[in-house]
Amino acid sequence: MIGIIGAMEAETAAIKSEMKQVQEETVSGVRFLQGYWQGREVAVATCGIGKVFAALCAQTMILKYQPDCMINCGVAGGLHPDYRLLDVVVAKDVVQHDMDTSPIGDPVGLISGINKIELPTDAELSAALKKTAESLGLTAHMGRIASGDQFIADEGKKIKIRDTFHADCCEMEGAAIGQVCYVNEVPFAILRTLSDGAGSEAEMDYPTFAANAAEQSIDILRHFIKNS
Repeated sequence: MIGIIGAMEAETAAIKSEMKQVQEETVSGVRFLQGYWQGREVAVATCGIGKVFAALCAQTMILKYQPDCMINCGVAGGLHPDYRLLDVVVAKDVVQHDMDTSPIGDPVGLISGINKIELPTDAELSAALKKTAESLGLTAHMGRIASGDQFIADEGKKIKIRDTFHADCCEMEGAAIGQVCYVNEVPFAILRTLSDGAGSEAEMDYPTFAANAAEQSIDILRHFIKNS
């Protein structure tokens, strides 16, 4: 069983439309579909935007469907100066860039309770996703993904996140899903296609490239599951 979560309907709609033997259930406002996609058993959900919705969805999926691994796919804003729009980033680890208890002496980004800043993804699963992207002729990177409850469209914020966490892209859900998977001991991977540059042009780039970026992430996942 593979759990698949996207934040927006554009990041999961194609998967849902191609699933077979589907059973549907809504829990806490989240619609979960269980069935088969590309010959593999999957549970799929659109969690909604932001870390709270992402965590709610991931925990519910783990409790109800017991996935063997979890994959979060979708779009992200690029932070690395050499990455380009529609490049693929597969997370080696994830951080929460808006987690900050430094006034009481903690390092910025430290997650209270588990005392970690970086949460590692499953190395084998992540490497396979990157290899799949490259087999499709795409430019793919293994890097660090930063999550926070902000759409980053400001050069100053972009540089601060990049320099503080050495992150390669940013989005709003992956590290929350990663934290839930970490505490539940479920292997996870985060797959993102860059829809914008997270800077001053992000507000214009995102509407232009988001749909294509989401479709590209789904296509990578489609080929990965079909061939795994």
